This record gives sequence, C-alpha cells and structure tokens, in this order.
Amino acid sequence: MVNIRPEDDDDDAGAAREYASALGNRLRSVRKQKHLSLQAVEAISHQEFKASVLGAYERGERAISVPRLQRLATIYSVPVDQLLPKDENVSPLARHGAPAPEEGKEPVVEPAKVTVDLTKLSAVAGPERDLLRHFLGMIQLQRQDFNGRMITIRADDLKIIASLFGMTSSAMSRRLEELGLRIPA
Repeated sequence: MVNIRPEDDDDDAGAAREYASALGNRLRSVRKQKHLSLQAVEAISHQEFKASVLGAYERGERAISVPRLQRLATIYSVPVDQLLPKDENVSPLARHGAPAPEEGKEPVVEPAKVTVDLTKLSAVAGPERDLLRHFLGMIQLQRQDFNGRMITIRADDLKIIASLFGMTSSAMSRRLEELGLRIPA
C-alpha cells in the first residue's frame, strides 16, 4: 500500500506552477530577442499560435505540449532546448537529457568528444552523408581546421548533430560507429 500525503500533491502542483512560470518567462525572452510581438508570431504561424494562447503560455497560465513547443522553436529558428528554462537545481546529467540511473545501475554518460574519420564519409550513402558532410564542413570552416582526414567534434556539436537526426548524443555516437566513421578514442 502506498501512503500519499496531501502535501505531496501540493508540492507537485507548486513545482509545476513554478516550472510553467519559468518556461513562460523563457518563451517571452526568446520571442523578444527575435523582436516579435505576440501578433507577429500569430501571423508568422498562420494563426497556429494565437496571440492570446501564446500570451497564456508566457504567463505560465497554460501548459504547452512538446509538439507545439517544437513548432514554436521552428518558428523562432532556435533549438527546442533553448526554449526551456535553465534550472540550476537540476543535475548536469538531467540537464543534458540523460535518464536518471536506476537504483544500483551506473548513470548514462554522454560522450564528451567523438573523432570522425572524414576519409570514410564519402562511402556513406544517402541523405545522412550529405547532412553530416555539410555540418562537419561548417565545423571545419569555423575552426579553420582543414587537415581533411579527421575531425574531433565536441559534446555540443555532437548534440546538435544528434538533434538533426532526432536522436540522443549517445545514439548518434553509436550511429557514427555503425557507419564506420567513428575513430575509437
């Protein structure tokens, strides 16, 4: 039998309200950084995001679903995680999307760096190759690193690549290994 104390529900509701408020503040901050009014977002979204509803999200009065949050991120041209509030009380593992470890199990640790063999990239078929080539080329340009044989991508770069493919950093690291592109550390 599970003992549920009424104050536990109050704590959860309070935490949910606090998070909704922080999320709303973050949504407002990003919208204002983009120099958009609520009405402009409504127009850009072809009335998908009504000004009144977006205002309710920003005031923390209404919860936004993950699919709508993703569409809003697309409208703002920012990664979804940039719309989420930065919670300093959350552990770094939880902040980066790693699942909480089960009792008695080791926590999942995302790779810090991955080295990619650029000479094998042309052997990869299809759109995966094109997207990887484009993104890795951008990293090379940014770093002015044109050795052409390999590139070490940092955790943040890996996270971005992973999000482009709709997966976690760990899954992307494994996928690079499956494609024969990852050079063991």
